[in-house]
Amino acid sequence: MLFFTQCFGAVLDLIHLRFQHYKAKRVFSAAGQLVCVVNPTHSLKYAPTRCAAAQASAEQGILPPCHHHEAVHDPQLVPCTCPLFSCPWEGHLEVVVSHLRQTHRINILQGAEIVFLATDMHLPAPTDWIIMHSWLGHQFLLVLRKQEKYEGHPQFFATMMLIGTPTQADNFTYRLELNRNQRRLKWEATPRSILECVDSVISDGDCLVLNTSLAQLFSDNGSLAIGIAITTSKVHSSEAEM
Repeated sequence: MLFFTQCFGAVLDLIHLRFQHYKAKRVFSAAGQLVCVVNPTHSLKYAPTRCAAAQASAEQGILPPCHHHEAVHDPQLVPCTCPLFSCPWEGHLEVVVSHLRQTHRINILQGAEIVFLATDMHLPAPTDWIIMHSWLGHQFLLVLRKQEKYEGHPQFFATMMLIGTPTQADNFTYRLELNRNQRRLKWEATPRSILECVDSVISDGDCLVLNTSLAQLFSDNGSLAIGIAITTSKVHSSEAEM
């Protein structure tokens, strides 16, 4: 009976996943778009990452003690962004993608346009939805976070980070699009480098920001579909032509 129950539960999960995939296809009817269903990463215990802790210390005017006999921390080390609240890993840019895929099983899709379908939007903050997008020879990280910027008022923050340097990030433009019930909302910007820390981007509000009521307008039974497109910037294109 236990074996039958587990198998039956797995079948139900598969049916539910395929149904969500179909709903995303219905919302974004453009041919050729890839759809990825993204489950949330939720943590009840908040443990800020090193970059968040360093930012908080700087805002309070507290500097870490300096010990000349200690090794200097490499500024190019990137803290893990999945999940932002529990993983202590950090490493160089060259191994970020392999860490996300092998340790956290982050899905990666390749294509000019993809659909990011975040499930269980009702979960309490803090909650993250993360996916990687491979396009134009680079890897991008889309982070959707539900967070209370003001107590009792959760908001959704969506941003695209390039797994590369700030100089490389300036060569691209990303677009996030919500489209449902004859309503359309677009956000277009230059991606930020993963070296700049996702926490800082969200704190600055330099991303797509949705309050709860606005997110509900575009959600479908607790799931939010976000269309993603990445292009090269006009400056980069003109320089390539020259």
